[in-house]
Amino acid sequence: MTVSTEDLKRLREESGAGIMDCKHALEDANGDFARAKHLLAERGVAKAAKRAERVAAQGIVECYVHHDKRVGALVELNCETDFVARTEEFQKLARELAMQVASTRPKYVSADEIQPSDDGSPDDLALLEQPYIRDGRPVKQLVTEAIARTGENVRVRRFTVFVLGQ
Repeated sequence: MTVSTEDLKRLREESGAGIMDCKHALEDANGDFARAKHLLAERGVAKAAKRAERVAAQGIVECYVHHDKRVGALVELNCETDFVARTEEFQKLARELAMQVASTRPKYVSADEIQPSDDGSPDDLALLEQPYIRDGRPVKQLVTEAIARTGENVRVRRFTVFVLGQ
């Protein structure tokens, strides 16, 4: 099957995946754009699982301070190489995560860290389990998509929230 350039370009823009990955997904889906997008998502999750054990010792610390200057957050986002850490996409993810932390004020990075004595649901307590403030999908999905696009293990190592007067 021949893949149209327009579909290839559109799928690449919407998914952030590589050109060849988009081409193969469109071919496997027989030109069905929605199915190709779904295939890319599945393959991205598989790639993320393969990279989960790789060491992510590089990265950045990103801050977000709310417009009223009363709430701020710092987030450490790690990746495997400083090359990826310097990319605009990685830095944007770190900024979005810092904004999420300032907005929702979770206690833990993941649900694995929640203590039995803590009251509340994982959606409230763990950053990666929370619905993303912009579109409601899980925050861990944002990280998984970044792993698929960058080809490196990406992980939120830690964060802190500052609230004036607390």
